[in-house]
Amino acid sequence: MLTITAVSKAFGERVLFDEVKLQINRQDLLGLVGPNGVGKSTLFSMILGEVSPDGGKVLLERNVSLGYLPQETAPVGEETVLELATAISPEIVELQNQLKLAEADHDHEIDLHDDVHMRFEELGGYLLEPKAKRILGGLGFHVEDFNRPTREMSGGWVMRAYLARLLVQEPDLLMLDEPTNHLDLEALIWFQNYLKNYSGAILVISHDRDFLNFLVSGIVEIRQSRLIRYRGNYEDFLVQREANEAQLLAAYNNQQREIAHLMSFVTRFRAKSSKATQAQSKLKQIERMEKIEAPVSDQRQIKFQFPQPQRSGLKVVTLKDVDHAYGENVVYRGMNFKAERGQRIVLVGPNGAGKSTLIKILAGVLEFQKGGRELGHNVKAGYYSQYRVDMLQTNRTVLEEALDTEQRITEQFARSVLGSFLFQGDDAFKKIGVLSGGEKSRLALVKLLLDPPNFLLMDEPTTHLDIPSIDALLTALNQYEGTIIFISHDVYFIRAVANLVVHVGDGELTQYAGNYQYYLEKTAASSEREALTAGGKHGDAKSGLLTKKPKVNNRERKRIEAEIRQANSRQRKEHQHAIQRLEKEIEELETRQSELTTELENPKTYDKSGRAQEVNRELSGVVHCLESLTSEWENSQAALTALHAPPA
Repeated sequence: MLTITAVSKAFGERVLFDEVKLQINRQDLLGLVGPNGVGKSTLFSMILGEVSPDGGKVLLERNVSLGYLPQETAPVGEETVLELATAISPEIVELQNQLKLAEADHDHEIDLHDDVHMRFEELGGYLLEPKAKRILGGLGFHVEDFNRPTREMSGGWVMRAYLARLLVQEPDLLMLDEPTNHLDLEALIWFQNYLKNYSGAILVISHDRDFLNFLVSGIVEIRQSRLIRYRGNYEDFLVQREANEAQLLAAYNNQQREIAHLMSFVTRFRAKSSKATQAQSKLKQIERMEKIEAPVSDQRQIKFQFPQPQRSGLKVVTLKDVDHAYGENVVYRGMNFKAERGQRIVLVGPNGAGKSTLIKILAGVLEFQKGGRELGHNVKAGYYSQYRVDMLQTNRTVLEEALDTEQRITEQFARSVLGSFLFQGDDAFKKIGVLSGGEKSRLALVKLLLDPPNFLLMDEPTTHLDIPSIDALLTALNQYEGTIIFISHDVYFIRAVANLVVHVGDGELTQYAGNYQYYLEKTAASSEREALTAGGKHGDAKSGLLTKKPKVNNRERKRIEAEIRQANSRQRKEHQHAIQRLEKEIEELETRQSELTTELENPKTYDKSGRAQEVNRELSGVVHCLESLTSEWENSQAALTALHAPPA
């Protein structure tokens, strides 16, 4: 179906591919792996015809269709979610538009409408909508989302809609670049089960080991400018690669010994006329050899010691009788929770149960309507979310931001840690304002690790990290002496970190006083990943963390709900007033910024001694204030939006 023959590709002096070859057949399920920057996306671009190889050929069989899901957000227009999911070809889109126009114009039934109707039916157009609805439902969309404009959706949900369109289209070769980044756990489980029975071939870039182990039957590794294919899933690949490296090293050493033996003869006898011919023959023998390259591991070995936080008291955090709701949606009522020093707690449970809400309450970044939160002695909390990058100042470089910590660290140490999280070489001098969302998230994680709190709360920390970087994070957390509470759907990461599991479901918390394997045994889960959204019935009540919904009568329930509504109303008004004040201040500063910029552009400004410097200083201050106020406005806006949002 797809044949890559003797393909080479370089950017300047950097060689990504050197005469590589690859054959992909129908129904192949392949994972494409390798560290970030090694050329995975470039290989995709060459297959799609967006980038031309420097040499060799990329050949597709006639009429083979390709489907591609990029890693970054795709563009959206005025189409609804369902329209995007069914827009599988330009012709289908055009026919859909004509049918909509004809349907709207009841007074002018024309022959063209019949032609359009017949062609649309011929292409299977009337089967697309029910198929798209099933797939959208599997990916987490609700029925009421189908007719929402995609421009109203967040970037992650837009990517889900594009993913739905690919699955509706069913291309012969489905090419996916980090598809699990956009999915929550339940959607991911549905997605990987769907792909397991996919009718075509799949080539997927993923750093999710569990996903690769479940799905693929082969691994293609990009290494040292070559494509190396292995049979089996990711774990099989690791075993085979280790064996291949051992064999290659043995063959390399044997060849080097043979070359040394031949060169010894040449050195000894080349000056003797009676042996010169033999010496020359030995030299030619060495030249004719197909040289075995010395095996070089490109897997980064992380060897550094993270600074340790101050020791906290035994009690780290306590929640008592906490009520929290988003509008009319009550998430917790009378909820109790506690964590002690040294615990590494993973929160599991179905989507919408309130895991992210709980971790935000514990971190102190989300106000609740009733109850108490108490930090223990000498506890310093640090919250990391893939969506929270407010700690970063966009006018700084990556290195400047990393060095801005209370903990005294050297530039060399900061750069070694940054390098482990993919900020290598000149990347350390990039301005934060030009970084992608994933890069900002990684930098926020680096800042936490360079000056770690003794109470660390993390929401999906492995998103946007490649496998070597996940290993770097695990190295850091294994050295970390503080307390950790986290959410993750990476089973490998959970197994490596968690020593206690808390299930969140229906407003109840159930503790399993053991690691993830203990949790699996207690819940008798059907699979490691599906257990993340199940369970909650066999917890250890003796732990003291178990929380049950208190039974209340109707009168008491109405009183509690009224208190929640009043608290929400107060919070909304506070945030609305703050937003209005900030918008006014931002508008005034933007006006002043425009005035100062105009003055700097005026040549007469430079005729007055020192005036240009004064204007520049004031302009710099205005820009700094604008960034600060804008960040404050974004926080207030996000808090206001959260009061109307469903729990995560």
